Amino acid sequence: MLQTKITSREIENTAPEAPSLEQTISSALALMSRQYPVMIFTLLLCICLAGVYVFTAPKRYTGTAILMIDSRKMQGLQTQAPASGADNPIDSAMVDSQVELLKSEAIASKVIKDLKLAESADFMSDGGGLLSSISSAITGIFSESTPPTEEQILRAALARFASGLSIKRVGVSYVIEISFQALSQELAARIANAVADGYIVDSLESKYQASRRAAVWLQDRLKELRSQASSAERTVADFKAKNNIVDAGGRLLTEQQLAEINTSLTTARSQRAEAQAKLERITAILNADGDDSKVILNDLATVSETMANPVITKLRQTYLEYAAKQADWSNRYGSTHLAVVNLRNQMREIRRSIVDELRRTAEVYKSDLEIAKAREESSQKSLNDTIAVSNNTSQAQIILRDLESNAQSARALSDNFLQLYMVSVQQQSFPITEARVISQAASTLPNKTSPRTTLILLAAIVGGSILAALVAILLDMMDRVFRTVSQVEKFVDTRCLASIPVIEQAIKANSAQSGKAAWRFGKRDKPKPQQASPSHGGSGTTLPLHGPAPAFSHQQSHRDRLLSAEESVGRHVINAPFSRFAEGFRSIKLASDFANFGAGSNKVLGITSALPNEGKSTISEALAQTLAQSGCRTLLIDGDIRNPSLTARLTPAAQDGLIHVVIGQADWRDVVWIDPQTNLHFLPCAITSRFSNSSDLLASQQMDDLFQQLRQHFDRIVLDLSPLAPVVDVRATGGLADSYILVIEWAKSKIDIVERVLGETPVVRERMLGAVLNKVNVSVMSRYDTYGAAYYRNRYYKRYGYVD
Repeated sequence: MLQTKITSREIENTAPEAPSLEQTISSALALMSRQYPVMIFTLLLCICLAGVYVFTAPKRYTGTAILMIDSRKMQGLQTQAPASGADNPIDSAMVDSQVELLKSEAIASKVIKDLKLAESADFMSDGGGLLSSISSAITGIFSESTPPTEEQILRAALARFASGLSIKRVGVSYVIEISFQALSQELAARIANAVADGYIVDSLESKYQASRRAAVWLQDRLKELRSQASSAERTVADFKAKNNIVDAGGRLLTEQQLAEINTSLTTARSQRAEAQAKLERITAILNADGDDSKVILNDLATVSETMANPVITKLRQTYLEYAAKQADWSNRYGSTHLAVVNLRNQMREIRRSIVDELRRTAEVYKSDLEIAKAREESSQKSLNDTIAVSNNTSQAQIILRDLESNAQSARALSDNFLQLYMVSVQQQSFPITEARVISQAASTLPNKTSPRTTLILLAAIVGGSILAALVAILLDMMDRVFRTVSQVEKFVDTRCLASIPVIEQAIKANSAQSGKAAWRFGKRDKPKPQQASPSHGGSGTTLPLHGPAPAFSHQQSHRDRLLSAEESVGRHVINAPFSRFAEGFRSIKLASDFANFGAGSNKVLGITSALPNEGKSTISEALAQTLAQSGCRTLLIDGDIRNPSLTARLTPAAQDGLIHVVIGQADWRDVVWIDPQTNLHFLPCAITSRFSNSSDLLASQQMDDLFQQLRQHFDRIVLDLSPLAPVVDVRATGGLADSYILVIEWAKSKIDIVERVLGETPVVRERMLGAVLNKVNVSVMSRYDTYGAAYYRNRYYKRYGYVD
């Protein structure tokens, strides 16, 4: 888990950060500095094309009429108030619909017919522009020349009309702008005004026709609706008569009877309940104990009817008087006294009389209760009968309401249609529409609208700038070659030892010298080729490394082996020691002086390149001249056995060389050429036919022994090798060279090719001292340097006495 966290953190730390604003601006400026010639050319091309279009395009003029949709003009003529408010604003979608109506073929056909535009040469002509002429010529080639029909002429006129017409709504207002482009001011104004007038006339005609058709339809419909309304009202009346439905003060008769009977029943129920309550109370008193005088007297006090009965009231008062006397006399004379006993008897008789009076009152209450029950039953029966009748009436009323609703709807619809019919009849004579022209197109004002020179040029500048930027980005993405030191260090993963500028005169001289050498080499007598070695199976000459060697021509004397290469490019380091060319090789020499690969010395420098013609032989010669001029014992060896271009350039007359030394037919001292000015020693590679087993020769023990001898006699050995991509000879020099220098041609060497050949030749990558950017155009290279280092370095060379 911890390892996973650490890995995630490392991934986050190593994730590329988004470029900052400063880096983005710097990259954009660098791109512009690199590709500004292409960008300027693209921009000028777009401007030139725009200029050609402006000068060749026909001039067109625009006539503009302004139309307004105003609903307030119709408000004074309306007989009804608008449903949505007093203002009745026009819907925005309706205005857009009117815009589309103005673009319709109906309006266009009317205008074309009224103004006879199909017969007008100015209208039917396209102006004779360059693009139109080209299009007509191409169309004429592939089409047959037959006279057009009237339908075709009309369709062409409609197409021309639609291409010149422009209808647009001004903002969100009710104003519509009608514009037309033509070859003349007068024609443009006439057509724009004719479109506005045609729209108004078409609107009036459409309103009249619509109102007329509506009036005819409304009249027929009104008769039908009136008949339906009358029939519905008669049906309502017949249904009321059939079902005895009578209205009384806005209410049905059964409803009034039901209310009265319900009130009477409520009263009867109240009276019956009251009588029953009184009877039950009297009965409860009578059912009490007859000997308990206090209970009877107390119960009598709770009955209001007994208190109102004079007999019971008198008896009760007498009883209370006797009770008071009886209590008094009992205290005086004792409870057994005759007077007390008589009072008790009299009191008993009074109670008996009160009970009898209560029984008579109870009978009265019973009679009242029977009467109340009879009255309640009668009211309940009447109520039930009335409810039954009301239910039947209610069922009929449901049907009656539907009939009345249909009748009312028919009558209301008939009234509405009558009102609409009256409005429609009135509107047939209204010669007015919602639209009106508020500004007509003028034929005297300057109104040229096409071509718009300023706008076209501005669009050409903006579009050309964008196109130039895209072209620059595309070319920069496709430019997979080495142009800066930073690219060499990034893609080759090594130091860039020097940037060698191109020498124009030297290149021309070198080309001429190479041509002469090639001519001499081709004219040289070729020896008879030997049989190819079975081990190699090649078709070219194979020189054996053991056994007897073929015979060569006699050796030249020491006086004849002097180098004379004043016109050679490599000689420029001697002829112009203060040039940037010479300074670059001093930089290479300094790097080689301080280089140390392993425990051995860095004596043998192998010079190679990815592809031929990248200048490796020139670099080898110039570097050897620089080393020799510094006082080192320097030997330059032409190790490109397949194509010894350095030998052809410096010693075209050499007959013996490296191969002869390796196979033992000559001593290296006898075939070495010497530069008398710098004491540079040069070991050529003289061959007379194609050589197939060059890699075996370079990897042989004899070659290794030769280099061991040369290491003892020379301080530095510069070995010019073959390119990496075409042949494999460089891979066989691992035991010969201490370090390698890769020559990269500026603006020509492909990055992908260099990366691939280095991956296929690990010995060169492991021992690479550095790379040299050759044939550099200094003035152009400064555009590709992001930080302008090349520019400033080249700018201040003269201050220290350097010259080109």
